This record gives sequence, structure tokens and C-alpha cells, in this order.
Amino acid sequence: MSNKPERLQWFNDLGFGLFIHWSMDSQLGSVIGHSMASASDDYLHRFIHDLPSTFNPTRFDAREWAVLAKLAGMRYVVFTTKHHSGFCMFHTETAPFSISNTPFQRDITGELITAFREQGIAIGLYFSPDDFYFLHGKGMPVRRGVLDADCEGLLDYNKAQMQELLTRYGKIDLVFFDGNSDGLREQCWEIDPETVVTRGAMPTPEQRIPGLQSADPWEACVTMGTGWQFKPTNESYKSGTRLIELLIETRAKGGNLLLNVGPKPNGELPIEQEGLLREIALWHFVNGEAVHGIGPWRIPREGDVWFTARSEEGQVYACIEGADPWPLNSRKQIVLSSVRASSNTKVGVLGQADDLRASDGPAVEWSQHGDQLHISIARMQRLYNNRRWPNPVVLKMTDVQVGVIPPAIRTGEAIPDAESAGYRLQGHLDDLGEGDAVESGFEFRLCKLLTEPDEAWQPTQQQQLRSTGEFSVVISDLIPGSAYEFRAFGQRQGLTVYGDNVNFNSVQDEAEEL
Repeated sequence: MSNKPERLQWFNDLGFGLFIHWSMDSQLGSVIGHSMASASDDYLHRFIHDLPSTFNPTRFDAREWAVLAKLAGMRYVVFTTKHHSGFCMFHTETAPFSISNTPFQRDITGELITAFREQGIAIGLYFSPDDFYFLHGKGMPVRRGVLDADCEGLLDYNKAQMQELLTRYGKIDLVFFDGNSDGLREQCWEIDPETVVTRGAMPTPEQRIPGLQSADPWEACVTMGTGWQFKPTNESYKSGTRLIELLIETRAKGGNLLLNVGPKPNGELPIEQEGLLREIALWHFVNGEAVHGIGPWRIPREGDVWFTARSEEGQVYACIEGADPWPLNSRKQIVLSSVRASSNTKVGVLGQADDLRASDGPAVEWSQHGDQLHISIARMQRLYNNRRWPNPVVLKMTDVQVGVIPPAIRTGEAIPDAESAGYRLQGHLDDLGEGDAVESGFEFRLCKLLTEPDEAWQPTQQQQLRSTGEFSVVISDLIPGSAYEFRAFGQRQGLTVYGDNVNFNSVQDEAEEL
């Protein structure tokens, strides 16, 4: 049994979802669930028996969350019905460790499902098969990854809870298993073959975006700050611009973005998270058609311009990013090689009237010169009081064709190089594309998650290749004992294409080890 292909296409068309991490330990501002692992018996006793007695989110309003999610363009929601702690945010007959035995008592999961369904948002449930409450009750060490075979009754216990979740709340569209899902995936599909299982049946990378486009469904799970659950102090948030750029990049590479919020213990969203959602809502109100029901273009980007497409309709969206805000009525020029205009092509700015004129001519002008499509854009729509727009502007191009065929390149391995005490980065040119030569090389940087500040890519020396095959470059002076990532690239006729991001660890300096 597996996900149905037509349901996977449905899922991919949704594009953008809301992840909600919330449990009763949000009262402490701790990592959700994980604080029970390696905890003392006293801590576990108070966590299980005392902490639920003060969880009373009286300001919880599921409809407020649902309306805001819809405004932000989120087409599905995934809620933590049970995280690793084993505390159930729904009414269950399987255990007393649940929302029923708190001062709040109301079925939070049920209220969320009702509210989001009313807004036309698909319903997804997060469920952790790793149940620390159950393990502790069995006298077993509290840790992740305990197999069903090593803990008598765990699978049956989880199945009983999944049966409740999948049969008491109407149709459940999506399920996200954060742990071993053997036996549970099949239960979902037996109850409803239309259910899409995400984690457990497809790649769901956390806090990173893969390097390559993919025709197969995948979902990136990303936080606004550094924590999944509410973190009252010591938190730093991404900008709204950065979150929008992550959405665009994910869609340009063929995936879905599942963006997380962590509600406060009183039931409200932190004002910082609400503010970011409203910034995304404004951008989406203008540009939403570029991220829903679309697929990847032939390449994900040209420089700071990222693409999504409805290729069968001859439509391509060009999302123009930039380091600085775009002042109202000012003009930018872009040149594209992967897109070719036809005699029927039209180009417009999403949200902006097509017949506007700037002081120096029509707001949007374009022309095809050989292999290059030249576009001149004046941004005319006022969205902020200060007339400066920091977020990507999206062009819609219709009746366009595939332009220059790019080279195809793969990233290989990083091999220690004894002579230089560095590493030899390897790549492979699979196809020259249109032309007889490709400039090739690599970029590398320290490997970090999206919870950390970005590291700039460092380019290596380039070499010209006139035939397919392997190529390599040696790099040195790396920080000992550090994680790096690198990618191969090829350039031709203004196009740069990349291989996948590949990780390696630099060797620890022996003197430092001593």
C-alpha cells in the first residue's frame, strides 16, 4: 500500500501549509517533548503528574488561526495531536495523559479541525509513535527510536490512538508520522485510501531546502525562529522576506513548504509570528497564483530570479528577489535565457494593472534578442506607506517557450587530498546543452541549518569543459572538524546550473585533539 499518485499531485498543488507545534510543555518554553529524554525520575514525575494541571489556554481561538492561515495562502494545516511526550491534545480513551485532564478540558484537536475545515483548508495530523509516557509507564528508558518489537503493546497503543483520530473527526487528508510508521501508514490507507502520508512515505527535510529540483513530492519543514514550540526568550526570527524567499525556492524546486508556528500556552500566537504571517499574507494576496497549482520550470532560477510554471499552458512566473527594497515607480532590467518569447507573449506584474505607464514609458516592456529575453519593469503598485517594497516582485509570462537548453551537471564526492591537506571536490558534466563548452567549478561553505545565519557560498577556480565527464578542484584551509557542503556548477550563455548539495566533514586537527 502507498500514497495514490493522483492524491500526491493534489498534495503538491497545495504548495504551502501551516505546521503547528503545541503541547502542554509550552508553559515552560522548552523544546517540545524532548526534555523528557534523559530526565530524572523526579522531573518525569512532575512533567506527567503536575504540568497538565496548569495548562489552561483560555485565549485559544481556532477560527482566528484558520482565517489568518487562509490569508497567508496556506492550503493545509498539520497539527501536533501527540508529540514525543505522549501527551494527547485530543480526547482519548487510551490514557489519562491528555487535554481532558487539564483545567481547559476542551478537545483542541477537534476545534482546530472544525475551524480549518470551515476555511477550506485541508486537514493534516502530526503523530509521534515515540511515546515517552508509555515507555516510562513500562519502566523503560525514555528515548526516541524504541522499536515496537522491543516494547510490548506500543504498536497496539498507537494504533488505538490513530483509530480515534482517523474516525472521530471526519475526513483526515494528511498524516505526518514523526517516527517509525510501520503498521501505522497501512492503517491510515486501510481506513481511507485517499489519505496522504507525508513523513513516513516521502522526503520531509527539516530546516533545509534540498539543492535540486525533484519531480517526486517532498515537503520542507521550517520554523520561523529557532524553535518548533513557543520559545519566550532567547529566540531570533527570520524576516518575512526570508520566509517568502524560502517558499519561492521550495516551489521552484518542486516541493511544498510547511511553515511552523508555536502558540503561547494561553492559546495566542506570539505577536512576532502573527506579524510574519500577515507579511506573507500581503505578498500572497498579490502573488498567490505563482505558488499554487504550479510546477518547476526547466531550471529553478537565473541569478536572483526564481521560476515556477504551468508549462502545459505556456505560463512561467519569474519571482524577482533583491537585497534592497524596490522603490515605487523605479525600474529594473532583467535578462533571461531559459525563457523565450513568442509572437503572442505577454508579460505583466502580478497585482499590477497591465496598462500602466511610468514617467519613461510603459510599466512593462520586453523584447527577444537572439537567445535572450530582455524585460524592463517599473513597480507601480503602492503596498507600503514608505513606497519601498522589500519582498519579491512576480512577473507572469504567457505564451512563452523553452529558451536555451542548459548543461546538466552532477555533484560528486569530497575526497581527502593528502598532498594539499585539503579536499578534492568531484563533479560530473552529463550534458553540454546547447553549445560546445561549459565553464565548470564548485561552490562550498560551512553547512548550517536554516535556524542559523546564512553562510555565503565560496567559489573555486573554474575550468572550461568541451566534453562530458568528470572534473575536480582541490580546496584547502578549511576549519578543522567542521561540516561543509559543496555543489558543482556549470555556466553557459548566461545560465548557471547546479548539482545537488553534498556534505562532508573536514578532519579534526590532531594537535587540537590533544
